[in-house]
Amino acid sequence: MSRVARAPGRVNLIGDHTDYTGGLVFPMAIDRATTIVFDAETATPMRDGSADDLRGVTLTSDNFDGVVSFTLPVNSPEKVTPSWGRYVAGVAAAMAERGMTPRGFSGRVSTDVPIGGGLSSSAALEVAAALAFGIDADSSTIAAVCRRAEHLATSVPCGIMDQLTSVAGVRDHALLIDCHTLDVTPIRLPDSLAVWVVEISTRTLDGSEYPARVAQCAAAEREIGPLRSADDAAVDRINDPLVRSRARHVVGENQRVRDFAAALSAGDAREAGRLMYASHFSLSRDFETSTKKMDDAVDAYSRVPGVHGVRMTGGGFGGCIVVLADDDAELSAPLCAEFGGIRVRAADGASLSSIA
Repeated sequence: MSRVARAPGRVNLIGDHTDYTGGLVFPMAIDRATTIVFDAETATPMRDGSADDLRGVTLTSDNFDGVVSFTLPVNSPEKVTPSWGRYVAGVAAAMAERGMTPRGFSGRVSTDVPIGGGLSSSAALEVAAALAFGIDADSSTIAAVCRRAEHLATSVPCGIMDQLTSVAGVRDHALLIDCHTLDVTPIRLPDSLAVWVVEISTRTLDGSEYPARVAQCAAAEREIGPLRSADDAAVDRINDPLVRSRARHVVGENQRVRDFAAALSAGDAREAGRLMYASHFSLSRDFETSTKKMDDAVDAYSRVPGVHGVRMTGGGFGGCIVVLADDDAELSAPLCAEFGGIRVRAADGASLSSIA
């Protein structure tokens, strides 16, 4: 009997570059997902009555070329080819680090999460792979394993937001996540509002300046302590102006997440939108992760009737913007024709099912 491991992508409404400092984020799992249809390997009896312990993974993809094939355990996930297989191999290696035994499987991967668009296609693949490997753990542990998988597979020192959102998503709700305690609080999205994502440019964080931003935040924390508990006065004491600007974004963004959650819970779309614009300005100026094309798109959508807030979303250096608008807003207006966009809805988190 074949099985289906499904894991959604995510869009972050507010709270970027805060998760790897244990801060606050406000994402939602989306109704676009990565699936692995697979058959789990079973041990093969040997002539002496024992079992063949050789296990492995074989995967093809509807979206990428090549066949991923490796045996377990895997010692160097970053060397697996083709490159998309590194994320799968990374999950197996991360499970083994925790004393878990991943089972082998063969199957096929497909996704409708835009690749390289900042909607966590890699995290969705990692989470789906973890389910196919037979992981048996709570949501936080699964997310931690998959975060570690990304560290092993790439040079990107990501936080835990993407993986935890993919695991813990709740239909019709965004998630207020404390990335230090890993507490997840679902907050219902008002029926009167719609969320759109607009892909501005494809990119990969592997090889980007993302690790530099992580290092700059670490430098700030060595000077003033954890940014998740710092205030503006502490930020002002940082000597290096570049490090100070990075810290200013993180501290301000944590407060914006708190205020955004309160505004959305109160149905105050105007205030929620104002906070999104403030977040984008901070990411563009203090954190320098936006691009001119993304700034132009934010400006274009901000002038569409019925739009409350727009900002870049994800790790930056390209990718997507997210738009919060009235449910009946017309986002295909001529003003936005250059960019397009798709409406997304908050979805449940990862799941495992059987097919006959």
